[in-house]
Amino acid sequence: MSGGGEGNSAYGHKAFKRSRSHFADRITADGRDGWPVEAGRYRLVVSRACPWASRSLVSRRLLGLEDALSLAVVDPIQDDRSWRFTLDADGRDPVLGIRFLSEAYDRRETGYPGGVSVPAVVDVPSGELVTNDFQRITLDLATEWSALHRPGAPDLYPRARRDEIDTVMAEVYEDVNNGVYRAGFATNQEEYEAACAGVFRRLELLSSRLAGQRYLVGDTITEADIRLFTTLVRFDAVYHGHFKCNRWKLAENPVLWAYARDLYQTPGFGDTVDFDHIKRHYYQVHTGINPTRIVPLGPDLSGWLSPHHREELGGRPFGDGTPPGPVRPGEEVPSRGRP
Repeated sequence: MSGGGEGNSAYGHKAFKRSRSHFADRITADGRDGWPVEAGRYRLVVSRACPWASRSLVSRRLLGLEDALSLAVVDPIQDDRSWRFTLDADGRDPVLGIRFLSEAYDRRETGYPGGVSVPAVVDVPSGELVTNDFQRITLDLATEWSALHRPGAPDLYPRARRDEIDTVMAEVYEDVNNGVYRAGFATNQEEYEAACAGVFRRLELLSSRLAGQRYLVGDTITEADIRLFTTLVRFDAVYHGHFKCNRWKLAENPVLWAYARDLYQTPGFGDTVDFDHIKRHYYQVHTGINPTRIVPLGPDLSGWLSPHHREELGGRPFGDGTPPGPVRPGEEVPSRGRP
């Protein structure tokens, strides 16, 4: 999710196109791009509002990488200069010492194309951005960072299932993850209707798939579930109204609503979600489609904690592993962001 560039008022006034990650270096076990996996060297910068950044929050929790990869959470309301560290004392990130994420981008490259996006991984010693490749970051956390995983960490990208996981993720990305944005930022009726129809066509197919199995691929949580969850958890709060994806609410689809609640109530998922950040970001930043910047009071969030009964389908959430421990002190979601 980008900040900076042409400004927040541009949303909804030009055709939507997801920009490619300009900084696609990888942090790997062998350091082949010049960035070796190293505990304490890198800082993950996220917005809890952003579904793309939320993937990395869930992955980091599930894999137990909190000690190896420090976390910076930006203000959900970015301005036209980019994501801001205004949640921190003196408006500066305490580790990187910067006020705006754009400063880490500028240290890496001057005049780079595209906006300033999260998630971003920054090299602490140099203060330079390493990567903003949201599609690759979590896959590398699951595979390249394995030496630093906690004991009992799940295998989120099992080798034997990767082809199937990749296929499911590609369909979910095109029609759901990105589809809601194409609908929300459409500039004409035809564009909107095509995107919205695609969202719900894919959701119906996913509902059929999940009617008889607890998770998307195999009987354990994988990267595919993380990527679908981060859109579903935002669906009724912002995509249904703000992005006009309103054929039906998530809470009106028995299978997907139960699936989403099952994941939300699994350690590592719901404990990373801040509904307050989500709602304030979408409704106050996208002034092109919500010029009043009024944030709605609803929906009622209490249903996220209701019984889901998905355990009756079997499945082993963490495979041969174990759930992650408690949320680290200082990384808890404030009460106003939780049901």
